[in-house]
Amino acid sequence: MKIYCCLEHTDLALDVMVDEIELAPVFEKIENSTDKKGCEYCDNEAVYVVGD
Repeated sequence: MKIYCCLEHTDLALDVMVDEIELAPVFEKIENSTDKKGCEYCDNEAVYVVGD
């Protein structure tokens, strides 16, 4: 499971992942322009990906 999020929704994405997997999630800044996606919580561009 991966959640793409903007800077504003980073806390929400981390909370959701901790609730889902009950472990500390992997938290990475999106560097590669081919990985750019939209935030899953708003219309902004995703800056981070949170995953398991």
